Amino acid sequence: MAVPGFTLGAFILLLLVSSVANYPNGKVTKSCRGMIPEHGHTPQSDPTCRISVSQMTFRPGDQIKVALSGPPFKGFLLEARDAENLSGPPIGSFTLIDSQVSQLLTCEDIQGSAVSHTSPSKKTEIKVYWNAPSSAPNHIKFLATVVEKYKIYWVKIPGPIISQPNVLPFTTPKATIASMPTLPPVSHLTKSFNASDCGNKKFCIRHPLNCDPEKELACVFLSFTRDAKSVMVEMRGPSKGYLSFAFSHDRWMGDDDAYVCILEDQTVHIQPSHLTGRSHPVMDSRDPLEDMAWRLADGVLQCSFRRNITLPGVKNRFDLNASYYIFLADGAADDGRIHKHSRQPLITYEKYNVTGYPENIGGSHSLLLLKVHGALMFVAWMTTVSIGVLIARFFKPVWSKALFGDAAWFQVHRMLMLTTSALTFIAFLLPFIYRGGWNWHAGYHPYLGCIVMILAVLQLLSAAFRPPLHDPRRQMFNWTHWSMGTAARIIAVAAMFLGMDLPGLNLPGPWKTYAMIGFVAWHVGTEIVLEVHTYRLSRKVEILDDDRIQILQSFTAAEAEIFQNIPGQQRSSFLLENNCPLQTTHLRLMLSSRRMVSIAGRCQTVKLKDRTVLPQQEGRRQKASLYRFYFGIFGPLSCPYQK
Repeated sequence: MAVPGFTLGAFILLLLVSSVANYPNGKVTKSCRGMIPEHGHTPQSDPTCRISVSQMTFRPGDQIKVALSGPPFKGFLLEARDAENLSGPPIGSFTLIDSQVSQLLTCEDIQGSAVSHTSPSKKTEIKVYWNAPSSAPNHIKFLATVVEKYKIYWVKIPGPIISQPNVLPFTTPKATIASMPTLPPVSHLTKSFNASDCGNKKFCIRHPLNCDPEKELACVFLSFTRDAKSVMVEMRGPSKGYLSFAFSHDRWMGDDDAYVCILEDQTVHIQPSHLTGRSHPVMDSRDPLEDMAWRLADGVLQCSFRRNITLPGVKNRFDLNASYYIFLADGAADDGRIHKHSRQPLITYEKYNVTGYPENIGGSHSLLLLKVHGALMFVAWMTTVSIGVLIARFFKPVWSKALFGDAAWFQVHRMLMLTTSALTFIAFLLPFIYRGGWNWHAGYHPYLGCIVMILAVLQLLSAAFRPPLHDPRRQMFNWTHWSMGTAARIIAVAAMFLGMDLPGLNLPGPWKTYAMIGFVAWHVGTEIVLEVHTYRLSRKVEILDDDRIQILQSFTAAEAEIFQNIPGQQRSSFLLENNCPLQTTHLRLMLSSRRMVSIAGRCQTVKLKDRTVLPQQEGRRQKASLYRFYFGIFGPLSCPYQK
């Protein structure tokens, strides 16, 4: 059983079911033979709709207009049968008059042999043509099933009998009084279920673990008590609409034995059902259930029933001598129709035999593999990749020393990005391991995840072929590397936001969203602040670099050569000899846009021809010191002009 997020089993007792026979689109081919909606309710006895035909006789090849009319109804199924064998296959085919409200079905491999609705919208009349086949029987009877709403419907409403000419009139067999199906008796519970025998006489599943159903309104409780040949089942939970549990062979939806307690008009209906594939549950006969009872009090729904441990010959009911995963869910119901559960079903951690040794266990609304998947993706794309980007973008000037053959910033950046790719790859595999395949019901999240995985692999491959620094292709590489990395980060964040809302993780809202927004805002804000800081420093670099050039240009060639060869501590004397008044401040010269050095001159003002260069003010000195402290530079850097 695999439900969205890793929901599973039975719970799709949760897929939104609509109002018409569980088939709002009219695709009711499964009901062709019996013409019975799979609603689990008893059909009504006195039909309000009628069938009429345009003529009472026909010949092979004739086309006869058939109308179904009455008070507003939502769904219908219309067929023609051999009047002498109403349990046989449909006869002939139909032609539509209005394809907006009706559609053709293929029943018993006969194309167009039945007509049904196209939507649950209300309608009062349906008109079609019936085409008589070449091998038609002598007498044809039209039958219709009509659904007014989910719990109110009529099965096989009889229509007129039409006959071929020159045949004996149809004689209706002597009427027999058909007995209406009787429902098993249902009684009322008088008190809450008791958990004192859990682990001794009862096999119990409780959430929270060891909660008391007699005292705690929020306690979700499911118990199985075995006697000689049967099991007594007790289920308790919130009265939002329905409670349901299911036995499953695996963690994927399909081939599951499910039981539903549905609240309708202050009455609880206890209904066995089964799940096929990812479709909604199909309600089955209540015949296998005995001693059914229910109670509704204080916002809590309780229901109980007994069933035999083995039910040979009863389809879709599992043998309870075996072990199964057990799922427990609740959700809303409307007019007897169950809707998708509002949270992930409670799932046992492993398979259990409820008729074996009594145990007292709990379950989880989420599974460990999916939690690990989310945690690894979060660490990869909100931590390691973000730090790696900051290192590459802002730490090149200060971590340029070699470390194991490459610049320190590059080694750290590469290590963080390899860690990101490794975490992403591991996390990417976990949902596939858990589900055993692709999840078609998780929205856009898995598709975005695949794109992120592809971009992460491409980033690694492109980095392996990184051109040398002065290679003409280096600029193209830089832009490609930046573009793919930025795209991967944006898509990864989008995928995480979508993934948080999947029921599999069972994260509390809305704080999960607020926390994620906070992380994203922190990283974006940090990058913006550092970008602004870098820009302001680069502007200072341009001013000071221009000053350096003008100072050197003010010297003669001989003086410039002498100045460059003078040790740093003696350059102040050189400036004094060249009429530069010295005071107690430093003249800071920027030798490049990334390296800051100090020349130990004490010029307060340097006169260069007709232009005066002002020294750094105290505020600039403090900002430069902050810059050097932030990037871990303690003390002046060496001057490349100094030998």
